[in-house]
Amino acid sequence: MTTTPTDGDLRCRADRARQVADALRFQILHGELRDAPFPSEADIVADFAVSRNTVREALALLNADGLLRRVPGVGTTPVEAKYPHSIDHLQGLAETLVGHGAVVNEVRVAQLVPTPEAIAARLRIVPGDPVLYLERRRLVDGVPLSLDLTYVVADLGERLLDADLTGNDVFALLEEFSGERLQKADLVMEAVAADRHSAATLGVAPGSPLLMLERLAHLGGRPVDLEFIRFRGDRVTMRGSVVRPTGEVVG
Repeated sequence: MTTTPTDGDLRCRADRARQVADALRFQILHGELRDAPFPSEADIVADFAVSRNTVREALALLNADGLLRRVPGVGTTPVEAKYPHSIDHLQGLAETLVGHGAVVNEVRVAQLVPTPEAIAARLRIVPGDPVLYLERRRLVDGVPLSLDLTYVVADLGERLLDADLTGNDVFALLEEFSGERLQKADLVMEAVAADRHSAATLGVAPGSPLLMLERLAHLGGRPVDLEFIRFRGDRVTMRGSVVRPTGEVVG
């Protein structure tokens, strides 16, 4: 005989609130609630077998994350789905967000600089040799989405100085100049707090959550483009599919 879990179980109300919030978050981020009324508190209570107070805590979590708008006397509505950024494929931002809005690159810095030792090691070039440094603010439909700091090897970077960096992804330009396709990129993702400069550039409060993506792209068997990208946490979500490896299970 099965029993329906209730708030009297061992888990505290806060744990259950997170459980409810995570399930609703998926529906909001994937646009499943875009064309339908948001579930009422009573519906969510019945669906998850939790108390009304637990549901209210869950909605408060989603509201704090900027995913819901709660208006007394009107109800609860999703604010908007975040922009989906795929990690399945190596693509520039404009390629990734096709159909989701107009991407504009605001170029803040574009110049050749001596390569710092830490950057040189990643790009496999000599420290002190020139490298192109780019700093761009990326906007979607006029709203700041990310702050990108990019280092490009000099032989390709020099050509970027004369290119249209406002309306083009760097990846597309690199492939155009070289006549080759980018093959792969090494990725690192982590959550960081917005420093004052990043916060002012992206239009968020200092300390706001940002999703930082470090990406090293390879062309013709060599690393050519190293990026440090800070995405607004309230505007983007990373999506992808992974496959469990075959072979012996370890652990």
